[in-house]
Amino acid sequence: MTDFLSYEMIALLMFSSMMMSMLTGQRVFATIGFVGVVAAAVLWGNGGFEMGFSAGMKLMKWYPLLTLPLFIYMGYMLSESGIAEDLYKAFHVWFGGMPGGLAVGTIGLMVVISAMNGLSVAGMAIGASIALPELLRRGYDKIMVSGVIQAGSSLGILIPPSVVLVLYGMIARQPVSQLWLAGVFPGLLLATLFCIYIIIRCRLNPALGPALPKEERDMPMREKLKLLQAGILPFLIFFLMMGLFLMGITSLVESSAVGALGALFAAWFKGRLTKAVWNRVLEQTLGISCMFMWIILAALCFGAVFDGLGAVRAIENLLVNDIGLTPWQILIMMQLSFLVMGAFLDDTAMLVIVAPLYIPLVGKLDLGVDNALIWYGVLYTITCQIAYMTPPFGYNLFLMKAMAPPDFRLIDIYRSVVPFVLIMLFGMVIIMIFPQIATWLPSQIYLRG
Repeated sequence: MTDFLSYEMIALLMFSSMMMSMLTGQRVFATIGFVGVVAAAVLWGNGGFEMGFSAGMKLMKWYPLLTLPLFIYMGYMLSESGIAEDLYKAFHVWFGGMPGGLAVGTIGLMVVISAMNGLSVAGMAIGASIALPELLRRGYDKIMVSGVIQAGSSLGILIPPSVVLVLYGMIARQPVSQLWLAGVFPGLLLATLFCIYIIIRCRLNPALGPALPKEERDMPMREKLKLLQAGILPFLIFFLMMGLFLMGITSLVESSAVGALGALFAAWFKGRLTKAVWNRVLEQTLGISCMFMWIILAALCFGAVFDGLGAVRAIENLLVNDIGLTPWQILIMMQLSFLVMGAFLDDTAMLVIVAPLYIPLVGKLDLGVDNALIWYGVLYTITCQIAYMTPPFGYNLFLMKAMAPPDFRLIDIYRSVVPFVLIMLFGMVIIMIFPQIATWLPSQIYLRG
């Protein structure tokens, strides 16, 4: 085949075939894996069939992969056992006194849920079932409420233990521990920017987020402090898990096991470890874990073929030598392409489609950034957050439509995310200009170690 087509043309055919297959509605992993295996067979004959098998063996032997089901299990156990609902009651009392206070408390809840789960879906489910009815009952503007819940839930894929960063680390062959540390400050930065926007907007127009009546907030300090006890168990699990890991006492896999056992103990301690909760948690954990494993398997196969073609070097020569773009112009172009793809694809699809091209290219570009692939993992994840909320096919948009009351029109949900998408873009630009926001913490922890 290479006698008739250039390597660049073969790579283009692989990408176009993959995109056309996706338009038929096939699953992402099936499309990517099929194109990878067929291309390998056409290019290298019978030996090409071994590439898919080798990718599967590589995946099964990858010990850090055990973290994936354990962290997913931990998050769903904490969510399904009602611990998040207890936390929201505390935020309700402590933040309800200022305009937009309940919305700020919702963002705070989402940050905590993110530190317990690592997935956006769980944050959306909790926000829609717990925070949404309460905010609407208190007279909050429905467009404001919709944007707050969608933006807050998106933090789940950036704040550790982020499952998306685990997926990126496996495909990019970067330490998941450093990626998690890199996501801490950017995640808190975005959460802070969301809160600042909500406070300013509600002070300018208090009708968007009225403060709670004083009689509902007027309780003894002892009672307020007692409400904070709801956060003890989840915070204890998180700090025990991450603290043992950062001190070098446990490995990444062992830390995930600590988190899973801690969540199980928390649900039992609260008296909420019922058979129904147990079954729901296991079903959700199995479904999400299998989906991610199939996607990683397909990505490894596709990436092996792409690497074998030498397409990365060809694209690098095209952009740098032929067109004459600077490294930063190439990076910006890559991010813009992610934003365009995000309007039509989910985060995992975006990653596996462009990972064979973008990740090696970032490693070769002279961007003047230490740990460039760690930093780029944070940029990619923020772009995924934006993709979750970008019309017309953003994942969170349709989840919100499915979970919200009937009077939430799709156009209202689209309008609600506009300011938060702009805030995320602003935050991403800040992190591009100041990479230390993402790279400082992992460099300090590992330099000290």
